[in-house]
Amino acid sequence: MHRMTLESRGNSLNPRDPLNQEIAAMAPWFHNLHLPNGIQTAPDHPLGDFPAYKWEQIAPLLATDLRGSRVLDIGCNAGYYSFELAKRGASVLAIDHDEHYLEQARWGAAQLGLSENVQFRNLDVYDLAQVDEMFDTVLFLGMLYHLRYPLLGLDLAAERARETLVVQTLTHARPEDAGVPHDVSYEDRRALDDPSWPSVAFVEHRFAEDPTNWWVPGLGAVEAMIRTTGFRVAARPGHEMWVCRRARDNEHRSEVDRATGRTRRASS
Repeated sequence: MHRMTLESRGNSLNPRDPLNQEIAAMAPWFHNLHLPNGIQTAPDHPLGDFPAYKWEQIAPLLATDLRGSRVLDIGCNAGYYSFELAKRGASVLAIDHDEHYLEQARWGAAQLGLSENVQFRNLDVYDLAQVDEMFDTVLFLGMLYHLRYPLLGLDLAAERARETLVVQTLTHARPEDAGVPHDVSYEDRRALDDPSWPSVAFVEHRFAEDPTNWWVPGLGAVEAMIRTTGFRVAARPGHEMWVCRRARDNEHRSEVDRATGRTRRASS
């Protein structure tokens, strides 16, 4: 999704209310936070009550009691998902590389009384190559298609997850069947043209007016990529949404180490 065209300018009701003035000062908003007094940060969001309806898809598949659990929210934006998990008792590390969103998230945490439950850091997914901490649950929502190096980003997100990885991404509509052969010969490369082959469309210029939309994968491609990280798809709670559980370690860890320079640093 293109955040700039889909963001809200904030709550247009009672503009003289001090809280609404603070919301307006931090606009635009991509997350519609519901504050304790009933005020919302983006009630006129083009996508509706976003991301509440996305959370409703995920929520039943995550434990209601997360006390003692550690969660990583990658690309946290204004913190909606982080706050919902913190309300269930989780200790959350919420990261984003955009200080605008982090300002909104810190403010939202204070309004919701969750500042002690959620830690915010200015990091992006590639910075996770230097993070050693493991998390019980990792959220990787709305990130994959914005990354110039999507599989590397997915690998880095997945390796931080001890148990659960939740993925959401934009996809294309081409029908796909994950039941493709395990090997294809050079002579049979036409199999790659079959609509059932997992595919990823590359965007050279813009998609939805957004220059950061680099890739639009198919459903089968997303699930295939997830499997290569060592996770299995446990549930598909909604459109373009996957809840995944760890099945094994990533067999390609050594290449991830080389791609991130960890191999050179370890030997120096």
